[in-house]
Amino acid sequence: MTSSSAISSHLAVRPDWLAKGKEAALEPDLPIVDPHHHLIDRPESGTYLLPNLLADIASGHNVVATVYLEWLSMYRSEGPSEMRPVGEIEFANGVAAMSASGTYGKPRVCAGIVGHADLDIGAPVAKVLEAMIANGGGRFRGIRFISAYDPDQAQWGATAIRPQGWLRDAKVREGFAQLARLGLSFDAWVYHTQLGDLADLARTFPATPIVLDHVGGPIGLGRYKGKRDEVFADWRARIRELAACPNVHVKLGGMGMKMFGFDFHEGALPPDSTRLAAAWRPYVETCIDAFGTKRAMFESNFPVDKGSYGYGVYWNACKRLAKGMSASEKADLFSGTASRFYRLGL
Repeated sequence: MTSSSAISSHLAVRPDWLAKGKEAALEPDLPIVDPHHHLIDRPESGTYLLPNLLADIASGHNVVATVYLEWLSMYRSEGPSEMRPVGEIEFANGVAAMSASGTYGKPRVCAGIVGHADLDIGAPVAKVLEAMIANGGGRFRGIRFISAYDPDQAQWGATAIRPQGWLRDAKVREGFAQLARLGLSFDAWVYHTQLGDLADLARTFPATPIVLDHVGGPIGLGRYKGKRDEVFADWRARIRELAACPNVHVKLGGMGMKMFGFDFHEGALPPDSTRLAAAWRPYVETCIDAFGTKRAMFESNFPVDKGSYGYGVYWNACKRLAKGMSASEKADLFSGTASRFYRLGL
């Protein structure tokens, strides 16, 4: 993924800049399941496919498996519009089959697959989900339904803009009700102001496993710029409310995205893992305190976060954040929680 083709809603990837900040892997034998990455190949978004991901994984950490997250792409070009996202599942399963052959090394890339389905069509979405299960090679685990909304989000180039209060919509919830029946999970991407909506959804559907992406999106741009302490206090209270729902997990990552408002990308050199760990510690520790390690998992969010730091540096920062934890707690955060949530059987 090159700087000339990076999507406008995310920071440009600069390989020459990233090359100035390589680090040797800390605890290189610690098994890692990366539960959140994308694969991309389209003009406005650039290219980040299996060889690109494997090059990042080769940074020295022991990544044993990954989970593919939808990118609203690789859809079928024909057929009913609601069925076209099945194409993305077919694509990701093809990559998974390539990886499973062993030809491309040890990591089981796309061992779990998370797609997209239009929940707002209500109960008929079940047919879409059943098609994804049938075409997922036993790897399809659930969907992400991006629901992030803020009136200022155009300022950070958000491309998937949803109506306010979408997670409370009756039709969306009719669609959401199909997930538990089919044994599927839900990835939630919302901003911190919407965490109450997600908590209400989780309480309404306690049998549906939900994972909150990117620590719940505390916004650092727009009208929130320069108000990090105020936003943090509001976000922390909402995270604690959400964590009271036992069916909800949390992903620790995504903080290299533009909307968080960090300035990692502005330096002459990329940030090292010590700096990243210091900046993220309040958010990561709050989430772990609220959810516990058995409901928390580190995630790379690559290549989206690659505009702010390298893959190896990211995992070093996570390991610095986990320093002093027990072996079982580290196992949860780096592989166990992700493997259990996505039913990877590792």
